[in-house]
Amino acid sequence: MTDSPDAASPAAPRTLLIACGALAHEIVALKTLHQWQHLDVQCLPAELHNRPEKIPAAVRAQIAAHRGQYQQMYAVYADCGTGGALDRVLEEEHVERIAGAHCYQFYAGSAAFARLQDDEPGTFYLTDFLLRHFERLVIRALGLDRHPELRDTYYGNYKRLVFLAQLPPTDETLAQARAAAERLGLALEVRHTGYGELESSLKAVAWHH
Repeated sequence: MTDSPDAASPAAPRTLLIACGALAHEIVALKTLHQWQHLDVQCLPAELHNRPEKIPAAVRAQIAAHRGQYQQMYAVYADCGTGGALDRVLEEEHVERIAGAHCYQFYAGSAAFARLQDDEPGTFYLTDFLLRHFERLVIRALGLDRHPELRDTYYGNYKRLVFLAQLPPTDETLAQARAAAERLGLALEVRHTGYGELESSLKAVAWHH
């Protein structure tokens, strides 16, 4: 059963979601939950977050590659450290994106995230995806596996790690989050956000004719 009256409608426009690979699992889960058969997904590598200056060109290339194949396209990207460059590309290409500076904001919700930042600016965030790939995307990417003494250089000004969980936390994921916080020398806080504004944004795209 779906809460979308248009999920199976032949009038629903074929739509391509050009998405960050870090969101792939959640987007597929939402597609299945709401039976959005008219939405296709093309994911770019999550590792682009380590080189955000490459994101705008990568998104533009996907738009160009699929132009004419879809009635609409939508970028499932926040600004993600591009400093507005992604928005300039999307404006030129007449493609919209999900609102927000990064996925932490739209998972937590804009207002709740602002409160988190006001409460403690020195906060490091993990999502379900980042927790699963913590060793590769945080520890190895920063060289902390080879030079653990750099931890204080990177995280000396941080006070806490907030785990924004999309799925209800389990004993296993809580243990992983505790281990990640201990490894970075940070206090742990856990918040179950669900899919947050990612879900509401994709609903708006899926139901838009």
